[in-house]
Amino acid sequence: MVRRHDRAAFMAGAHVFPGGAVDAADRDAADARWCDGMDHAAVQIPGLGQDAALALHVAAVRELFEEAGVLLARDASGTFARLDDESSHERFKQYRQDIHSSARTLRDMLEREQLRLAADALVVCAHWVTPPLDTRRFDTRFFVARLPIDQQPAHDEHETTESQWTSAAGAIAAAGRGEIILPPPTWVTLGELERFRTVDAIFAWLCGREIPRREPKLVEHDGSRALVMPVNPAYFGNGADSGPIETRFVWTGDRWLPQGMG
Repeated sequence: MVRRHDRAAFMAGAHVFPGGAVDAADRDAADARWCDGMDHAAVQIPGLGQDAALALHVAAVRELFEEAGVLLARDASGTFARLDDESSHERFKQYRQDIHSSARTLRDMLEREQLRLAADALVVCAHWVTPPLDTRRFDTRFFVARLPIDQQPAHDEHETTESQWTSAAGAIAAAGRGEIILPPPTWVTLGELERFRTVDAIFAWLCGREIPRREPKLVEHDGSRALVMPVNPAYFGNGADSGPIETRFVWTGDRWLPQGMG
């Protein structure tokens, strides 16, 4: 997880998954010469068309690289890019800065390094839409992917100021103790992933499953605000444990917390 900058316009200081908005360059993506998994992207996000679905995958790969230094791209042999040797580390560190500043596009980098974007390495695990709290609203897909073996994540020091590996249960516990801030959709998604003991089990759960669009409902009463999360127990199964998922978050003045906590 990465911690958003304290001056960020949205969810400042919160711990989130790496990610961001689709850029114009991400939409120039429907090219089999440099991108694997084009059909996979369209199947994962039906109803958008291949170009729009693939743009979401490209944006996810780009943002993951920009914010966490993880690159889901393969060389001609089908092996994920190696970024842990000294030469590669410095070269790709510069690429991260160039892409973040728009001096170079992700596609430019991949073609220069003779790599292919691995859209097929991403599996959609959630679809969240922010409620109409203010003018900033987002329609967002969450993805899961395996970390390539020869890569080590690191935050970017621009949009994010900290990063950490954590279990889903560890992040939830830290948020409950007030050590970190979790946006409610992130909290709920972590609660869903917490039920599984292995990465293989998560992928098995997601395989072929329809991903529902979920938009929390804002409820205001006697000066207090609450977010009711659209969580359906029937949504789970396929080996998932039946532990509770938080369904109602209350605004405490500086963060959202599950009702009865804080």
